[in-house]
Amino acid sequence: MLPLKEKDKPIIQKLLSAGCCARCILRFCCVSVQAAYRKPPEETLEELQIFINDTKNDKYAAESETSEDPPNKRAKLETSITDAQSEEGAAAVVKLKDGDSRVCVVCLGILQELCGTTQAVKVLKAGNYEFDTLVLSVSLPAQLCVREVSMVIVPQGLVLNKDDVIQVKEAFKWIMQGMVAKELGGTAVVTKVSPFEVSVEFTHSETDADCHFLAATCPDCFKPTKNKQSVFTRMAVVKALEKIPDGKFLKHYPCPPKQPTSSCSPQEVQCLRVSVFVAGRYNKFCRSLPQTPWVIDGERRMESSVEELIAAPILSAFRADGFNFSSSGREDVDVRTLGNGRPFAMELLNPHKSRFSKEQMKQLQETINQSSDKIKVRDLQIVTREAMSRMKEGEEEKTKSYTALVWTQKPIQREDISFIDDIKDLTLDQKTPLRVLHRRALAVRQRAIHSMSTRFLDSHHFYLRLKTQAGTYIKEFVHGDFGRTNPNLCQLLKTNTDILELDVESVDVDWPPPVPE
Repeated sequence: MLPLKEKDKPIIQKLLSAGCCARCILRFCCVSVQAAYRKPPEETLEELQIFINDTKNDKYAAESETSEDPPNKRAKLETSITDAQSEEGAAAVVKLKDGDSRVCVVCLGILQELCGTTQAVKVLKAGNYEFDTLVLSVSLPAQLCVREVSMVIVPQGLVLNKDDVIQVKEAFKWIMQGMVAKELGGTAVVTKVSPFEVSVEFTHSETDADCHFLAATCPDCFKPTKNKQSVFTRMAVVKALEKIPDGKFLKHYPCPPKQPTSSCSPQEVQCLRVSVFVAGRYNKFCRSLPQTPWVIDGERRMESSVEELIAAPILSAFRADGFNFSSSGREDVDVRTLGNGRPFAMELLNPHKSRFSKEQMKQLQETINQSSDKIKVRDLQIVTREAMSRMKEGEEEKTKSYTALVWTQKPIQREDISFIDDIKDLTLDQKTPLRVLHRRALAVRQRAIHSMSTRFLDSHHFYLRLKTQAGTYIKEFVHGDFGRTNPNLCQLLKTNTDILELDVESVDVDWPPPVPE
């Protein structure tokens, strides 16, 4: 039995006469019992017909009053029901045909045939996603707001409290969530909050012009934006409707609205899962491999990159639409990264698969490592968005260790370079290097070399090991960059020096946590 009261009769009569569907009538009667909306609309229509045409409805009303359903917000009448009924007279009794196929003047069919099992199946087949929970969202035509206001301003003194009316979107979700859950058969749950969202959108071109009068009456609410095809967005229409007085609304728009000839058109169901974040550390063993794709003037310079070698297997495994790659610093194309590797993280956009066990992540890591001998990945794991920030924390405070093969123009002996081992916390003033001036602002940055040690090779070569502050330009410290780094190794050794090879030995960031082998 529908949770209706005797005072709902005149409201139901007017709404039915105006062309409202059974479920919209429940909304305007402020019925908040979800089960009522999940009934077949034909059954609801039949119950409404019995309710309004039965003059001896005491038993019906009594059953509604004693129902175990929670109390509902009720319609507020400015005039008494007795007055409204006397105005209508005996002709107010609405005779309905079974299976009335009219398109609802308010919801434009959304709570009718567009709210059924067929739509629920479309929702579930929208994408090949893996999920435990889903949240259902719905985008409705803005003109539904106009039509709803038109029905709330009921003529002949019968006025509803629009704040108590159940929204079309809410009723749609109540109905569809039950159907989707039934189709899922317990394999997943429809919830209010979920990382996986299924979005259903409806349009109705026949009534697009319903909103146009608002542009003249409330022009300040409608301003063109770059990303919107129409100024009549739902938000703008709602804002305008809140400003326009009822009397002015009635002058520009019919109450009730005109009967539509067609239902809304459901657009393609869209699915979106929140990003998944994968982190790890990588080693790079090749001196001809950039960290990211190297493209100059539209022309690719290297066939691959660290980013691509790591991303391709991960992207495939998670079936993601795209990714964003980041790392704790970066090395030049001719620099190797050794030791425990460089921390990196990937944001996977709209992944269709998101659940991976530790064993599966270990297998994915092995797949990456077997795909190329130029790189190696370790500690591969799924992390949270919040944990991503730890990689960038202390960017200026963390240290890095390097080994450089240095050439000297003047012949040297072992004792000529031994004093370098005693230098501690050397402060450098480094003007933006010429080689990166095209992508970094011109500035003088202070950086520190915490310690250095040397290993003599021959009269023109030695290895220089450095522990430095993050962001120190090692190559420029060695060759001086035409005096743009001060002090530099040329000044310390009083001869021209150059760097032949450079390796990153360690990046001292304690993230991500190590994964046991």
